[in-house]
Amino acid sequence: MANMEKNPLYVSLHATGQLAGRAAAARKLLAACTLCPHRCGVNRLNGEVGICGVGPMAGVASFGPHFGEEQPLVGTSGSGAIFFAGCNLACVFCQNAEISHIDNPGDTASEAVSSDQLAGIMLELQEQGCLNINLVTPSHIVPQILAALVPAAEQGLHLPLVYNSSGYDGLQTLQLLDGVVDIYMPDCKFITPASSGRYTNAPDYPEVMQEAVLEMHRQVGDLVLDKYGIALRGLLVRHLVMPGGAEDTEKIVRFLTAAISKDTYVNLMDQYHPCHQAAEFAEINRPLAREEFEYALHMARQAGLHRPAKKDLSAMLQLILENRIAH
Repeated sequence: MANMEKNPLYVSLHATGQLAGRAAAARKLLAACTLCPHRCGVNRLNGEVGICGVGPMAGVASFGPHFGEEQPLVGTSGSGAIFFAGCNLACVFCQNAEISHIDNPGDTASEAVSSDQLAGIMLELQEQGCLNINLVTPSHIVPQILAALVPAAEQGLHLPLVYNSSGYDGLQTLQLLDGVVDIYMPDCKFITPASSGRYTNAPDYPEVMQEAVLEMHRQVGDLVLDKYGIALRGLLVRHLVMPGGAEDTEKIVRFLTAAISKDTYVNLMDQYHPCHQAAEFAEINRPLAREEFEYALHMARQAGLHRPAKKDLSAMLQLILENRIAH
């Protein structure tokens, strides 16, 4: 495991007693849930559920070292991914629909966990040598995560916290995470209302996403890597390039360079394939064409985005080589 250059943000917050206060403030939002931009208003503390399908406890579908993330998160020992059940966006092409789309409470292959159990999962991932705690689809369970961080920090959790979201995050909730999250990893999916209205349950996704990414960047800045190329703190943006989605891609890369930073670490992803309900939408019921992805890369370069660059990965590749030789 790479030698981290500083303690994660939440460790300092816990030392002052403020982390427990954040957890208490977040829990109050569940009584008439306004956690995400849907603002369903249901009493999740009493077991009611809104669009996300999740009540008072977080549902964990799986957890463990994950090697499919960006290299600065993975290193040689993996990112400590915790896959949560439920989602507040419900994309029609979701690749994790079996755990993210909950039509009825209890209909998902996940286990409801207490704050102490979730803390135990985080500590187990640390014990396994993971580089970070990667919270996958966390937007609707921030109170449960904060509640778990208190006992986890008390028992010695010291890994950076990665907030791996769809980008449909409420500002009030993100502000509770200021000084808690080390690495924000939102997916900037769409920036045109036509696309978000057609493929998600959030027609307001474009404006919400842009406000959320601005707030995330305000909190943590551009992605900072250590001497081995491991992510310590900052913003890492994902954008899944969609079939026929050139307009969204072009506007997103322009937004990132103009409103965020030309030093934004952006992963343009080419792995789209039709799944879940994509067959009902003829225009996205096909794999991404190679020329579409190449054009997306061209637009990103034209906009001035330059990370990840080869120099960001060279130290990591050297570390991998050294480890292989050592073993």
